[in-house]
Amino acid sequence: MLTDVDLPAPGLLWTRWATISAALAGIGYADVWFVDDQGAHHDDHGGSWARFALLDGARAVLYGYGREHSGTADADPPIDLLTGAPDWLPWENLSPLAENDQLGFVVWHAEGRWSRARYREGVGDGLVEVVGSVLSAENTLVELSEIVTEWGRHDLRTPSERDEVRAAGEQLLAAAVRGEVSGSAFERLLGRLDDPALNLKAALFAAGRAGITSGTRPPRIPAGERPALRRVRRLSQGEHDRLVWSAMQDASELRRPAPPAVSALDDLVGWLRGRSPAGDGRCSLLAYADATSLSAQPGEFPPAERPGEERFALFHELADRVRALRAAESDPRYGRWLFLRVEVSASGVQIERRYDSWPDWWPDDGVSGPWRTNLQEEMDRRAAAWRPGWITLLDPEVAYRPV
Repeated sequence: MLTDVDLPAPGLLWTRWATISAALAGIGYADVWFVDDQGAHHDDHGGSWARFALLDGARAVLYGYGREHSGTADADPPIDLLTGAPDWLPWENLSPLAENDQLGFVVWHAEGRWSRARYREGVGDGLVEVVGSVLSAENTLVELSEIVTEWGRHDLRTPSERDEVRAAGEQLLAAAVRGEVSGSAFERLLGRLDDPALNLKAALFAAGRAGITSGTRPPRIPAGERPALRRVRRLSQGEHDRLVWSAMQDASELRRPAPPAVSALDDLVGWLRGRSPAGDGRCSLLAYADATSLSAQPGEFPPAERPGEERFALFHELADRVRALRAAESDPRYGRWLFLRVEVSASGVQIERRYDSWPDWWPDDGVSGPWRTNLQEEMDRRAAAWRPGWITLLDPEVAYRPV
């Protein structure tokens, strides 16, 4: 299903984008908003980006990703932003981005309107946050003013100077709309800067490449071609996680020899008794560990902090001992345990290790659990005979279907 999108005409978007690009290029910032033969680009160098391209036939495409605002990229359940998209889009760029959860929005213009795939209400795509500077003339004028004050590090001390910059921005933008940008327009806006100073040649080159100077035209990309087959997410990252975790909870432990007696266990038991919350030797530990992560949950008698102890000191001591025990008990054939439960009293110890399954005493909140990449690393270190059946679900391809 598609939906219409309320965006300015492609020509207006283009001239605003090109104006910002040329102004920034004129003071040495040619890699934030810029234009090349593949269209217009924006990169905030913080993980958010956008691309905008014109095609023959009054067609255009705008796509990108907002690192903090594109909920569409990791939606649960997943959203296919290319459902119903036309054949002429730049599929060779869009398909890999979509497969790798790096496409937050894609909208296209044809037959006089902007369209996109429809997604659930409340799911943000990041378009406004990423390219808001070109969505209205006022936004572009604000951006041009900020090029003077922020990028150009020039204080506008008086209302008169602020009015001058505003008028200079309006003149530059109007000239861009007419395709008649000249050096005087850049000098009026940016000539007041000292460091960085205006490089008029660079500004005019960028403006010409964008097609907003006399005798130039904006670049156009050729129509794309829809691939015969593409990979589309059928499971979100969260759904894939929960599929694996559910299988782990249903799994049984493989029969393996008991781990060797090691001093690391005595050290952990002694530490737990010393941390008994009631001072009577009773203490419990619930832990998950793999090669790169470790987490702990409070049991019936969780280890007690000591007065005046630094923050996280208890966890660091616990983690060091759990990792030491896990390393000491590891075996090159049947691997290392993932979950550990230890309950001690003044005179006794009970231990449960889980190598292959998620125990019922480890809570599952549906959103946090072992990372699939970490589990794969653990399974790869075991002999094939000691790998549980759910290992096949770790394959990234499980989350995709061909379309």
